[in-house]
Amino acid sequence: MEQVYDRVALIGLGLIASSMFWAMKRDGQLVGEVAGFARTEATRETARRIGLCDVVCDSAIEAVKDADLVVLCVPVGAMGPVMEEIAPHLKPGCTITDVGSVKGDVIRTVTPHLPEGVFFVPGHPLAGTEHSGPESGFAELFDNRWTLLVPVEGVPDAEIARLRAFWERLGANVDLMDADHHDLVLAVTSHTPHLIAYTMVGVADDLRRVTDSEVIKYSAAGFRDFTRIAASDPTMWRDVFLTNKDATLEILGRFTEELFALQRAIRTGDGDHLHAYFTRTRAIRRGIIQAGQDTAAPDFGRVKTGPK
Repeated sequence: MEQVYDRVALIGLGLIASSMFWAMKRDGQLVGEVAGFARTEATRETARRIGLCDVVCDSAIEAVKDADLVVLCVPVGAMGPVMEEIAPHLKPGCTITDVGSVKGDVIRTVTPHLPEGVFFVPGHPLAGTEHSGPESGFAELFDNRWTLLVPVEGVPDAEIARLRAFWERLGANVDLMDADHHDLVLAVTSHTPHLIAYTMVGVADDLRRVTDSEVIKYSAAGFRDFTRIAASDPTMWRDVFLTNKDATLEILGRFTEELFALQRAIRTGDGDHLHAYFTRTRAIRRGIIQAGQDTAAPDFGRVKTGPK
């Protein structure tokens, strides 16, 4: 298979960037050289120690030099400032993409700094774990997961196709979507569920009638999954909610209406309403399994430890 990009620069070296690197290396022929940069010296030293990237640079400017593809793997709130810093040093014909969970705000903050002859194709791999940092990545993260591309106006079809081929070689399914729709969809499927998980874990922490040891010792599957979600990177999620405010508030309003209806059904003993509601929502889970985005097996995706 032919090489898609000669030189790739990863700006930010957390879970997504490290997984991208290992997936590129798994392919073997996808790219030539991969340069990386992280803001802290400690992260750069970790990356060098574990062999993450072919070269780890001490500045973003050095990393993007001669790059055909630059991937912004920083929190969405940092995308604009990073783009402003690297813009004068980008090679003509270079493609810029990102991995942020919000697209409208990223487009608004990045495009003003886009040089003439440089293409911007925002992206979002719908893959991740609760872990972060350069040592958390693995090559299989994107396998059979979706990556959404949100091209801005004026980008040639050939550049979009090139980035699509890149993500498909990393193992992902790829689809195109406009920014506003992306942000609404993600408010439903990711952002609001994370906010609910953070809230539920916070409620358990505040409810002093349930001691810390009981919460930890007697965690059933539902609460355990909430804690897994709520362990995600706090900087990333702070920026997500501040930059996808409108869509998140819209979905939270709908959620509140549904919650009030369920409260009423429980208070009035309306078992028919509860049964019908749970039957309808159960079908969503079956659809996710049928689409190959999860399995019905217990503890899907969790590493087994301890005695065999």
